[in-house]
Amino acid sequence: MTTAPHDARIANAPVSYGVFGTLTVDGAATPAELLRTMAADGFRGSELGPPGFFGDVRQTVEAFTVPGLAAVGAYVPLHTQDTGAVLERDLDRMRQTFAELEALGGGRVILADEGDETLLANPRHRAELGLDDDGWRRLVEVVEAARAEAEDRGLRASFHPHIATYVEQPDEIQRLLDTTDVSLTFDVAHVVLGGGDAVGDFRRWYERIDHIHVKDVRLAVFEQAVRSGRADFDEWWAQLCTPLGDGDIELEAFLAECRRSGYDGWYVVEQDRAPLQPGDFPSVRAAQKRNADWLASRVVG
Repeated sequence: MTTAPHDARIANAPVSYGVFGTLTVDGAATPAELLRTMAADGFRGSELGPPGFFGDVRQTVEAFTVPGLAAVGAYVPLHTQDTGAVLERDLDRMRQTFAELEALGGGRVILADEGDETLLANPRHRAELGLDDDGWRRLVEVVEAARAEAEDRGLRASFHPHIATYVEQPDEIQRLLDTTDVSLTFDVAHVVLGGGDAVGDFRRWYERIDHIHVKDVRLAVFEQAVRSGRADFDEWWAQLCTPLGDGDIELEAFLAECRRSGYDGWYVVEQDRAPLQPGDFPSVRAAQKRNADWLASRVVG
């Protein structure tokens, strides 16, 4: 069944369909078919997956062009505290993403700190696990250099705070904004998981926000992970996200504030999940169709 695209700038991302660092999706859909299902289910755009997920640059352009989807951005994780081969690999992948976005006519480069193994085992970390002044200088240098490189190529750069990294809590987000010129991708669930306030922090940082990720989560799953110090981030993270409206984030109030503020950018659904198993795709697609309808009913009009 084909659904007309919603009027609002509602997009999705491959991560909602179980795509993380791998270049495969459940056998029910190729990467290009994944975009066609998004368009058929009412989404107007998508973020990119990992570099090369849709093939080479020509194939990536074709994958978006055929269903008429906008490429709204791409997530670019950087190990900001590394000074060697790991960060160089990140930067190489970033430049591959630049090439894909350029060919697609632009899009947002969504920079993020990648943290380290210690932070993965300590989400919403204690103060002593955060960066010292030297670490912050290093992070700012890496982020500002990446931002400048993106802008030199005609792309827009935004920063995505993420739980279990060095920029996850409100004071860390504020310090990043105070010491860089990068815009902010406001992922409402990550802000709340880091100890922030969905509506209050959106108002506080509104002038810097140029992109929104809409995610709902089970807070009890997260609080258990914090208490237990479980090192298997992927395990508890796969249990965290819910369809929009089924979790504990106050999305109704948040989206009402977005509308009140006049925000006119993209709303990107992210229902992070574990990689798909055979037979999963139909139910995952149905959940994303529901997310599109749920979100449209709250941001259109």
